[in-house]
Amino acid sequence: MVAVIDYGVGNLFSLQSSFAAIGQEATVTADPAVIRAADKLLLPGVGAFRDAAEKLRASGMDAVVLEEVRRGKPLLGICLGMQLLFEKSYEYGEYDGLGLLRGAVRPIADVIPPDYKIPHIGWNALKLCKPCALFGRIQDGDCVYFVHSYYAADCADALAATTEYGAELTAAVAKNNVYGCQFHPEKSGGVGLNILRAFCEDV
Repeated sequence: MVAVIDYGVGNLFSLQSSFAAIGQEATVTADPAVIRAADKLLLPGVGAFRDAAEKLRASGMDAVVLEEVRRGKPLLGICLGMQLLFEKSYEYGEYDGLGLLRGAVRPIADVIPPDYKIPHIGWNALKLCKPCALFGRIQDGDCVYFVHSYYAADCADALAATTEYGAELTAAVAKNNVYGCQFHPEKSGGVGLNILRAFCEDV
């Protein structure tokens, strides 16, 4: 069973529906006992980094997630949930993340051409950077759906995939039992469902 962590931020029921579509059990929960009993964890997130980080800590879910990851349980962060895996974010200030991965979250405006629209919204191709169980059921060049204004930087040791949007941006990360997708698998059609299926069955 996958525990989809409910800390007040994220498209939880869309995710739950995607797991149902691939015949996998996913439970939306804020109960530490359910999270500890789950086989795998999913950290969603939409909105601003500071608000999400504060809600995660206020709920106490940050400590539970860190405890379970350190025990070896697989964790997948999606969109803002991926950004929370890093040490810091520079979104309207400087804020601490969970520190599970080295790197910082920075504005895409710093690296893309000035005529490119922000946020980056739409379908973009993945460039797979290293063998990764999460992407074992998709191919290099497959397209997924992004909505973001910030990206993970300085994260070469965990970089698993990039995408091109006026610059090469981090699309996914993987290190040990920690995984993250900047894009939304639950909005990425069959490719996204195959990524979620791999998380359930291959990771």
